[in-house]
Amino acid sequence: MKKEKINCKKARNICLLQVLAKFEHFPKKESEKEAWFLSPLRSETQASFKVSKIKNRWYDHGLGIGGNVIDLIIEILNCSVREALGFLNNEASVFSFQQQPVFKEKNAGLIILKVRLIQHPGLINYMASRKIPLVTAKNYCQEVWYQNNDKTYFALGLQNNDGGWELRNKYYKTSTSPKTFSHLNKGHKSLLVTEGMFDLLSLDSMLQEKIKEVDLLVLNSVAFANNAVPTLMNYEKILLYLDNDRSGDLVTNYLLDACPQSHDCREFYKGYKDANEKLMSWI
Repeated sequence: MKKEKINCKKARNICLLQVLAKFEHFPKKESEKEAWFLSPLRSETQASFKVSKIKNRWYDHGLGIGGNVIDLIIEILNCSVREALGFLNNEASVFSFQQQPVFKEKNAGLIILKVRLIQHPGLINYMASRKIPLVTAKNYCQEVWYQNNDKTYFALGLQNNDGGWELRNKYYKTSTSPKTFSHLNKGHKSLLVTEGMFDLLSLDSMLQEKIKEVDLLVLNSVAFANNAVPTLMNYEKILLYLDNDRSGDLVTNYLLDACPQSHDCREFYKGYKDANEKLMSWI
């Protein structure tokens, strides 16, 4: 029998506590009615991210935003509603479709099976749909096969500084632990900073020769901006190519304050959400 796909109504009933546990976020304090976390959307030292166990809703007091399960997935993975539902569909066996105020055991996580040069037609077609040349992707990424809950998947992978992987395919965005930013140190005095791997790949395609004159850093999540500051401070000039959205604004302003040598370069794709959206319209 074909498995019924999760729709928005069913997705909103998935326990937020389980979703956060899937992303390896656990409460710092909790009561019968609510739980408090360090925000999964940014770096902080005091828990200001609240989950109502009764309403199954979240609110980030630092960002001033909140919502349901779908909203949270969209914020964490920087994805669309369709992609968020795709994530929840792939992880359906992990979640219960009702509110559960008690955490289950921490998920064992993804298991990397093999890493090789990009060659799977599905990934090549996916990159073509995002207007990314294969030769560009091969400069930074690998084809990664991994196992999750006894199922095998493949994805475009960008390795981070601690050996974990950011994984992307047409239907799914995920990552392996440990999670942090990806720094490509080529010995230059200037550094270009993006939020995600497709921002980097898109900018490489559009900036071409200029990309060869800078080192590169992919945050992989805006939550790692604070962790990246010591690395950023080693550079004479920092070029910020973050997203044109609320989280992109917040992180750009934070880095402009934390690193005086930073420059907001989002004018390059003004009118677009990010670099890939501009590339998609450009070609």
